[in-house]
Amino acid sequence: MYLKKYNLKNKTALVTGAGKGLGKACAIALAEAGANLIIISRTKKDLDQVSKIIKKFKVKCKSYVCDITNYNEIKKIINKQTRIDVLVNNAGTNIPEYFTKVKRENMEYMVKINNIATFNLAQLCSVKMIKAKNRKKIGGSIVNMSSQMGHVSGPKRTVYSMNKFGVEGLTKGMALELAKYNIRVNAISPTFVVTPMTRKFLKNKKFKREMLNNIPLGRFAELSEISSAVVFLASDAASMITGTSLLVDGGWTAR
Repeated sequence: MYLKKYNLKNKTALVTGAGKGLGKACAIALAEAGANLIIISRTKKDLDQVSKIIKKFKVKCKSYVCDITNYNEIKKIINKQTRIDVLVNNAGTNIPEYFTKVKRENMEYMVKINNIATFNLAQLCSVKMIKAKNRKKIGGSIVNMSSQMGHVSGPKRTVYSMNKFGVEGLTKGMALELAKYNIRVNAISPTFVVTPMTRKFLKNKKFKREMLNNIPLGRFAELSEISSAVVFLASDAASMITGTSLLVDGGWTAR
């Protein structure tokens, strides 16, 4: 009985940044749980590979090549969907620099992706979700990808922390306003996960050692540990959870 609550059959989930890393893992995990997928990435080759894996689970998968900072293109994609039940607002980036050395263009680029595009996607998908006649009965779920850096900060993480603290605030505000439609909004806050984005930072042995010292469990997170948390928040198993952040950080923020 309880496991049925994790089943996402007949739900449609949209995942951004789905071509690689966390987004890819989340899209595959949602498909494994029975959801139909809409996947978005900038790279067609990556999308084709992910789409192939998803279809093995006998679910539908639509893929779109798009830069999420292109508002008009994203709007077109979302407006042409017949339904969206789950949004995993995953696409994001980080350019680590010391605060006094942060280049203006890098800061503005990160705000554009991590905050403005995240907001736009959430708003467009919410409007689409609300239009479903039975939304209040079936519910909906939006999962914003935050970070442990949305709760604490660290060297060279000033702009990223600013972005992710913003995502945490957005999540709470959205949760309050969308609750009347039975649309739940939560954030996932991972520690370091070995992905194409973090791999280049972790090549630095000193940095890697320092990061591991901050994680009481003594290791980095696996992709599956983040994607399973996303499936949980997307599912009816989390039907009373909204406006919060699920920390998947191995104890980093407990210190």
